[in-house]
Amino acid sequence: MEERLQKLLSAAGVCSRRTAEDYLAAGRVTVNGETARLGQKADPDRDEILVDGRPLAPRATPVYILLNKPRGYVSTLSDEKGRKTVAELVADCGTRVYPVGRLDLDSEGLLLLTNDGAWAQHLLHPRHEVEKTYHVSVFGPVAGAAARLAAVTDLEGEPIRPARVEVLRQTARTALLAVTIHEGKNRQVRRMCAQCGLTVKRLRRVREGELELGDLPAGRWRQLTSDEVKALGTAP
Repeated sequence: MEERLQKLLSAAGVCSRRTAEDYLAAGRVTVNGETARLGQKADPDRDEILVDGRPLAPRATPVYILLNKPRGYVSTLSDEKGRKTVAELVADCGTRVYPVGRLDLDSEGLLLLTNDGAWAQHLLHPRHEVEKTYHVSVFGPVAGAAARLAAVTDLEGEPIRPARVEVLRQTARTALLAVTIHEGKNRQVRRMCAQCGLTVKRLRRVREGELELGDLPAGRWRQLTSDEVKALGTAP
């Protein structure tokens, strides 16, 4: 059956669909000896599909991983600055997986990785609005901080949906907050805190959809169950 090349590359575990578009634009993919174009379809059972001159591998068995990302790791498979990557932490999973979304270098907690491009796209698409909850340790004017954060609907001219904010612990100048957001704007929670005059000391993602980080140790990963995969998106 013919499918778009982006989907075939993703399904084979070569890269994400977005990266596959870059491969196609760069002329790194050929079909039956001809350079492929963006949007082109092919049938892996009938056509010879090569990436950088190498045959496309058979469709990979879907793998779904939950990682407790520590601080100091970037959410990419490689890094031009030589920083540690999450790929190093899941190298023993048996196949090449890539992150679904990101946690920045100084953030930690729940990060999903997969080789299933369709499932990843489902989770990342704005219309699905997968809620994410973060435990955020902040310093500064914490009196009324929860209400101020919940009232933020604009980040530097970019509209956002209001967050749900709960105070878990508070002193005169520090607080531990649970912040639940519906979107995945770049560094959204940190930017919200900065806008409210709060300094983030620690930021940990503890929930995504119905999936919770639980007591998984930092730097460790586990496979998602089939029920967890289905609850988050398309079935495996």
